[in-house]
Amino acid sequence: MSGLVDGPLTGRTALVTGGGNGLGAAIARALHGHGADVVLAGRRPEPLAAVCDELGPGATWHACDVADPDSVAALASSLAGTDVSILINNAGIAGPVAPLTEISVEDWDDVFDINVRGVFLLCKAFLPGMVARGGGDVINLASVSGKRPLVRRTPYAASKMAIIGLTATLAFEVGPAGVNVNSLSPGPVAGPRMERNFTLEAQRTGRSYDEAMDAFVSRAALGRMVTEGEVGAAVIAMLAMPGMCGADIDLSAGMVA
Repeated sequence: MSGLVDGPLTGRTALVTGGGNGLGAAIARALHGHGADVVLAGRRPEPLAAVCDELGPGATWHACDVADPDSVAALASSLAGTDVSILINNAGIAGPVAPLTEISVEDWDDVFDINVRGVFLLCKAFLPGMVARGGGDVINLASVSGKRPLVRRTPYAASKMAIIGLTATLAFEVGPAGVNVNSLSPGPVAGPRMERNFTLEAQRTGRSYDEAMDAFVSRAALGRMVTEGEVGAAVIAMLAMPGMCGADIDLSAGMVA
């Protein structure tokens, strides 16, 4: 069933991974609000269903583990009759907050399985349809942490740098077929994930939560974090720029290297 809102994305279907909460939910709201039909994918059905209930007609969900090839194949099979023309690779995990020498191999692999392998698998599954139709948009969620140092977060920073490289290279593979591939690099986004990080940093350093947060956001030119709504708005803006391909867009309130 198509969404009830007419907008610039009416008639297009967007697949958003990690769509049950946080940035994924915010991006889904923005896409749906501009007329797109939205398919949410994630590992936990309950939050996905809740977002779909909030959005109403034109929003559906499918359980999917983006790091599992069989799960991604099942998602692609279930959407075989749907022309997914927008793919938002948002699913990701923050990973451990610790020096590299204290990070387990399992924790390292978990970060790369979801943050990088998941993008690879989703692109592998849905790009052929876009190429065959002669158009589409892929936006991969990277991070400013892939472009500047982030002490005690090596798996996360390395995974996001990998996404930026994957995006730039993939753009040259599918750009000639009319498919735009770009990445969006938010800075710290106000919400539960950053609250967790600030809590862990405060515990590690013996500072207060507010001191840990202020030390981080003071690096931004605007002296604040970005919001989930701003990330959703950035996705809409990127989709409105058909000449942009292979780009990485910084959305960090000025927090750059």
